[in-house]
Amino acid sequence: MRERPIFVTESDATRIRGLLAVRESVERDQDHLQELKAELERALVLEPGRMPCDVVTMNARVQVLDLTSGERRDLVLAFPWQADISAQRISVLAPLGTALLGYREGDEVEWVMPGGLRRLRIEKVHQAFRTDASGARETLAAAAV
Repeated sequence: MRERPIFVTESDATRIRGLLAVRESVERDQDHLQELKAELERALVLEPGRMPCDVVTMNARVQVLDLTSGERRDLVLAFPWQADISAQRISVLAPLGTALLGYREGDEVEWVMPGGLRRLRIEKVHQAFRTDASGARETLAAAAV
C-alpha cells in the first residue's frame, strides 16, 4: 500500500466501488481487491475539472518504465469489461491496474504482482479528457484514447 493518497475522479471512484461491492462474494483475488478498496478509502476524490492532468485516471494512456528490466510499456487503464491485454488495456482490478491508479508522471510505483514485487516509473500520462479554454473538462472519444 502507498504512503500518500492517490487522486481519483468522483465518477471513477463511484464505479470502482460498485465493482468492488459486486465482487465481495467472489472468493478469488480478495486480498488484492481489499488493497484496492483501501486505496480508494485514502484517495483524494476530485471533480474531473480539478484533476491534475498528469494523474493516471481511468481510460488514461500511460507510459511506464519497469525499473528492474528497463522495459517500457504503453498501457491504458481500463474497467474490466474494456480490458484487452492484446491491446494493452489493463483492468483496474488487476494488480498492475490498481498499482497505476491515481499516480502521477514521475512517480515510482512499487506493488506486489503475481510474479513478485515490481517497481515502475510513470513516464507519461495522457488522460481520456481534455480541458477547454474555460477550464472545463470534456471526455474524449474512446477511439482517441
